[in-house]
Amino acid sequence: MMACASPSIKASLKFGAKAFRKSCAPGCLKSTMSFPVPQTPDGLYSPIRLQNRAYGSNLIVTAFKSRCLNTTLSSTNGSPKVPEERVTVLVIGGGGREHALCYALERSPSCDAVFCAPGNSGIAQSGDATCIPDLEITNSEAVISFCRNWGVGLVVVGPEAPLVAGLANDLVKAGIPTFGPSSEAAALEGSKDFMKKLCDKYNIPTAKYRTFTKPADAKQYVKDQGAPIVVKADGLAAGKGVIVAMTLDEAFEAIDTMLVEGSFGSAGSRIVIEEFLEGEEASFFALVDGETALPLESAQDHKRVGDGDVGPNTGGMGAYSPAPIVTEELKKKVMESIILPTVKGMSHEGCKFVGVLYAGLMIEKKSGLPKLIEYNVRFGDPECQVLMMRLESDLAQVLLAACHGELGKVSLTWSPELATVVVMASEGYPGAYKKGSVIKNLDEAEQVSPAVKIFHAGTAFDTDGNFVAAAGRVLGVTAKGKDIEEARAKAYDALNVVDWPEGFYRHDIGWRALKHPHMVAH
Repeated sequence: MMACASPSIKASLKFGAKAFRKSCAPGCLKSTMSFPVPQTPDGLYSPIRLQNRAYGSNLIVTAFKSRCLNTTLSSTNGSPKVPEERVTVLVIGGGGREHALCYALERSPSCDAVFCAPGNSGIAQSGDATCIPDLEITNSEAVISFCRNWGVGLVVVGPEAPLVAGLANDLVKAGIPTFGPSSEAAALEGSKDFMKKLCDKYNIPTAKYRTFTKPADAKQYVKDQGAPIVVKADGLAAGKGVIVAMTLDEAFEAIDTMLVEGSFGSAGSRIVIEEFLEGEEASFFALVDGETALPLESAQDHKRVGDGDVGPNTGGMGAYSPAPIVTEELKKKVMESIILPTVKGMSHEGCKFVGVLYAGLMIEKKSGLPKLIEYNVRFGDPECQVLMMRLESDLAQVLLAACHGELGKVSLTWSPELATVVVMASEGYPGAYKKGSVIKNLDEAEQVSPAVKIFHAGTAFDTDGNFVAAAGRVLGVTAKGKDIEEARAKAYDALNVVDWPEGFYRHDIGWRALKHPHMVAH
């Protein structure tokens, strides 16, 4: 089932730009108010409560672009429709990846307005989107109703969980263009066993593996193969379901954690055990419209928590783009041997993939060839931040082209500059950490250079209006530069301005790229 279609938009923004801007200038709305909202399909109006910095029952509002509020409406078969070249977008999610998508969409010439649900306080304060904290993104009917009432012409689903749960299926069935795969296609990330079997069937290079549900069988296989070896929970485990076991005892412990103790719930009721690959990891992204794949620029992240790539794995402590290891020759090999066979295979299996394929690769040390470690069915975080900083194309139109099966007509334009992002995390992450510590000087940090942008992954406001940490990974301090040295220097200069004693970050993001000091973007 395709995850995207080409329906008409059934509602339109109706209220005036001047009144809206006067009442709701970003960052200065002090009191709760209500005013007219778009007409619903049944012709009725309903007021919506708007309050700045209210991360509760009220809508957090920033300013729409004035051009969206003066758009002339056209009619097709009696239904109001926003002209095709203009679009209002809803981004699903509330982390750093979603902030980066909102930032790129807000800059898109064809994008009239950007909503983000649930979003977070930092996204709302930045002016990059209007956040909808009370929209239940697990409730498809609520999301569909919001899209119809507010004239949303494109939904971009950020996290993997709503995709695996079938949000894209429901939105497409309701006639709402949606960038993100169906639940069937999202199994590429939702089940590592599914992904591995697809690789077997369509000759996609990956690590040798076996799948198990019984602990004794899994342990015997580990004994036969030896260590190091990799143990993975089959399902979604919030980025914590992969154990690189350097000894047999570590592998046995991982097996017991998943299959005996049930620490990952149903996600760990089946496990995949695969060979340990030695080499350099890289992230490869491609937009897919069901039949065609369009590669994005390369990026490389840093998974380990500590400087020098030590300590436990995390969701990502930083990234840079482009990645020098992904040469044009290697990009061609990845497309031919991994991405395109996957797209064709999914189509043959009856679940066409529409969205972004994020391939985690290992460039093997002994052969120099890429092997697929895993697939994600959404943009990576923090790789998305550096990609969106460098993207110069109209993201809204590119994603709509994917929804309409028209990526073959699209070419992408990228900034010639390099980009890097350094993640600031709460002390204790990826283990236990405290929420609520105050973060200061974020505005001053962004003013270090016009090339600096801070993406909010997990912030909230306290009762005094201060930003506070609300997650493990909290901020993504991002910068562009003519080379990796300049991009890193700007990012770390901004980090030095941020006042957050309870936060920490790695000091060596981009160290691999520093081995290529004259690296330039492709």
